Amino acid sequence: MIRTPSSLYRPALAALFGLCSVVAASGASAQSNSWPTRPVRLVVAFAAGGLADVMARVIQPQLTEALGQPVVIDNRGGAGGNVAGTEVVRNGNDGHTFLITVSTTESVNPMMFARMPFDPQKDLQPVALLANSQLFLITRTTLQPNNLKDFVAYAKAHPDTMSYGSAGNGTTPHLAGELLKQSAGITATHLPYRGAAPVIQDVMAGQIDFGFAPGTVFPTVKAGKLKVLAVASRKRTVSAPDVPTFSELGINGVYADTYFGIYAPAGMPAATVERMNREINKILSLPAVQARFIELGAQAVPVSRADYKSMVQTETKLFTEIVKARGITAD
Repeated sequence: MIRTPSSLYRPALAALFGLCSVVAASGASAQSNSWPTRPVRLVVAFAAGGLADVMARVIQPQLTEALGQPVVIDNRGGAGGNVAGTEVVRNGNDGHTFLITVSTTESVNPMMFARMPFDPQKDLQPVALLANSQLFLITRTTLQPNNLKDFVAYAKAHPDTMSYGSAGNGTTPHLAGELLKQSAGITATHLPYRGAAPVIQDVMAGQIDFGFAPGTVFPTVKAGKLKVLAVASRKRTVSAPDVPTFSELGINGVYADTYFGIYAPAGMPAATVERMNREINKILSLPAVQARFIELGAQAVPVSRADYKSMVQTETKLFTEIVKARGITAD
């Protein structure tokens, strides 16, 4: 059989194409491995000194070492995470900018705000779950009930007289209060504050009857200045194992864990996002980091991106129902 020139070229062309593919793959791998090439910015959706900010600063040194580039924290609080989210969506497309915010920026804000400056579903992608912070039902010490059963009975015997505070409209402490009212069949007036600290202060002072606070409140409880009746989570917490859940005490549906998540702009390459997820999860698995988070009233939770997305989807379903039922808005 006589081989034509074209048939002679085919093996050489195939080899050439194979070599090009290998070179291209090697180039993509090298590009992925070279990231980051500049300082990495973490835009935190809360002011300096808040829980999200402190946790970001806990992981900052280890993340700097792992990435080989400085990690810069940029605090941009306001509008339930919308201010920081807008900054990341509009000015964070440099491949080195991430958002740290509560998951309600994604799950609740689109329902509460008449106009969103960005679409969390389209403009952001999940990177990792930084931590889960549980909320505890706290009451003033002068309030008669000392357990949840008596608290509910007292509220029913005194309709429209009780009040509770939260860190603001649509925050998880606010939603926890509304879930309690709905599940227990009680009434109470909601008073929005600018953060959790003034709520705790006013409950201690007897200005309001109750509220929901993170685990950082326990030194105050131990000092006898507040009472804790239950935790608004599906299971008891590591930081306060003696505090029962609402479900254990016969009231179902009061789940208001606060998820602190890390997000990236939608256009960030998948390899970069996966690298960040791996590095964050390694840091969150360190015993020293886990212990520090527990001191802060939170739990370091290393999970996959898919698992975090699933957790937020479950939260969205739960919070959508209460936001619509109670007509909660950002105003």
